[in-house]
Amino acid sequence: METDAIWLTFKLAGVTTLALLVLGAPLAWWLATTRSAVKPVIEAVTALPLVLPPTVLGFYLLILFNPDAPIGRLWVQLSGDTLTFSFEGLVAASILYSLPFMVQPLQSAFAAVGRAPLEAAASLRAHPLDAFLTVAAPLAGRGFLTATVLTFAHTVGEFGVVLMVGGNIPGETRVVSIAIYEQVETLRYADAHALSATLLAFCAIALLVVYAVNRRFPTHVG
Repeated sequence: METDAIWLTFKLAGVTTLALLVLGAPLAWWLATTRSAVKPVIEAVTALPLVLPPTVLGFYLLILFNPDAPIGRLWVQLSGDTLTFSFEGLVAASILYSLPFMVQPLQSAFAAVGRAPLEAAASLRAHPLDAFLTVAAPLAGRGFLTATVLTFAHTVGEFGVVLMVGGNIPGETRVVSIAIYEQVETLRYADAHALSATLLAFCAIALLVVYAVNRRFPTHVG
């Protein structure tokens, strides 16, 4: 069993999910509450990874992360290492690739909360940040759970993006999906089956959790 690849895969999914909780929640809140004319543009850009082939996204990220490009050069200056073919590069790529799986469930959950609870909090002189943390976020708890599970599971199953950006470096960028691909290429079908069954079971359990929670707890509507 590819224990290093499994550990690296879950580490990548965990770091990516935590980063997207911090970055995606404010974006989802803004999308759920704004009336800005640029909202459709931001929504389209956020959802782009859902329809864009992973290898296309990975190719352009590989160019952006290249040490000769501004982003890649800045990272080298700050860290002394490259974003390409590194775990940090995988995290950056995964954040972009899994972004809609965090933002869209949260946006729907925040929209379902409505404005009434926040207006009630404002009438009690609650600061907007306090109202978000103590009112909106708890009422959108089901959305947070759904977004967290889907983001984690989606990152676990990444292939095209991580292959383009990270390659196949054992202990650094070799995740489970890459290991399965290599095992199939070298005709080690028993090993590929073991890893594939592990991912299949994990993803099935993750979806069961999401659907069970969605059935058990009603949506809060403001």
